[in-house]
Amino acid sequence: MTGRELDAAGITDPALRDAYRRCRALNARHGRTYFLATRLLPPDRRPAVHALYGFARYADDIVDSMGAVGPSGTVAPLDTVGATTPDPTAEDAGTARSTRAGRSAGHAGHAGNAPGAPLGDGAPDGARGAALARLAVQLDRALPGGPEAEPTASRAPEATGRVEAADPVGADPAVAAEPGAAAGPVAAGSAPTEPVVTAVAHTAARYAIPRRHFTDFLDSMRSDLTVTDYATYADLLGYMHGSAAVIGLQMLPVLGTTVPREEAEAPAAALGVAFQLTNFLRDVGEDLDRGRVYLPQDLLHAHGVDRALLSWSRTTGRTDARITAALRAAEHLVRGVYREAAPGLAMLDPVSRPCIRAAFVLYRGILDAVAADGYPVLHRRCAVPRHRRAVVALDGLVRCTAARYRSGTPAWPAPRTTPARRPTGPEEAR
Repeated sequence: MTGRELDAAGITDPALRDAYRRCRALNARHGRTYFLATRLLPPDRRPAVHALYGFARYADDIVDSMGAVGPSGTVAPLDTVGATTPDPTAEDAGTARSTRAGRSAGHAGHAGNAPGAPLGDGAPDGARGAALARLAVQLDRALPGGPEAEPTASRAPEATGRVEAADPVGADPAVAAEPGAAAGPVAAGSAPTEPVVTAVAHTAARYAIPRRHFTDFLDSMRSDLTVTDYATYADLLGYMHGSAAVIGLQMLPVLGTTVPREEAEAPAAALGVAFQLTNFLRDVGEDLDRGRVYLPQDLLHAHGVDRALLSWSRTTGRTDARITAALRAAEHLVRGVYREAAPGLAMLDPVSRPCIRAAFVLYRGILDAVAADGYPVLHRRCAVPRHRRAVVALDGLVRCTAARYRSGTPAWPAPRTTPARRPTGPEEAR
């Protein structure tokens, strides 16, 4: 993360700045569509988005074994921290299932990993579950209010395909941290081990993001350790409430709204689901290699498709009209969720709209690419053409500049001429 963005956000503590930089590196390497879109936000809001994505990506890497077991028994994603900023118009190297967001291919692995050794796809579920549990404990201790300050309020979405929003945000605004201040137990000297936890806890405190959104997310991550398919679309929606819908809900306080936040929650949750369903369709073959089929069985069976037929197509490289019909039905289903999400764009703070609109256009463009290529997702990944991504990026730049001009916000922050303020109080003690 650039120092200018951190300065704009008022984040001054060196350790906290480093934690946010690590989250940005995860976003830059693994979520290039999101990284491109995030650059269209005002600089002071970008660190929070990187923190939310970085934490989601880190948990996702634990589930899919993209990490190394450290001396403390935690899992650190490989080849992420310190990654160079990619070309933002390049296709995603692999986007987290949550935000958003597809799982990246894991490293070849083995059971009984020693500390520091790659977990790999062969790591036992017990090791992954233990690492995820440790991450959950760290987060629970770091979030505002201390362990279990807010009861879980997970709610199942409706079976119609419309995502039901979580309870309206009711967090006490008093827990919001001042710019640059550490949050809750973080400031009390019990800083979490993992930098992504430090950053996301600070973001949660600053923007009063309800604890239940993080609890629901981790619940869905745990289910990926044991659940390999979903009988119905309603079952899949239950999973995606935690893995995708809550990501949209986490983002709302950062993005800002022009309507009461509760009114914007349903389309925000739907957009998170739309992004994830897009990844499920794009990554059918890659997910099948990991033993997972996210497309619901009721949709597949309606067209005469089962796991065995999908595996046959993946193995032989041959196509089947029944598979094509099922994938076309899935595409139409996802487009319906995008239509549910679309009204939410106008509910966002005008300076945030170009960011989310760019992500909306680019991710919906993946559906266009899948359909235009004849649904070859069992054999290769479909991508939005690079020139199209460049056009969207340019359009977003024009829109964000215009929005900031109308709002009186500088289009780009002025260079900082004085060093950052030395932190005082709790941060100083750390």
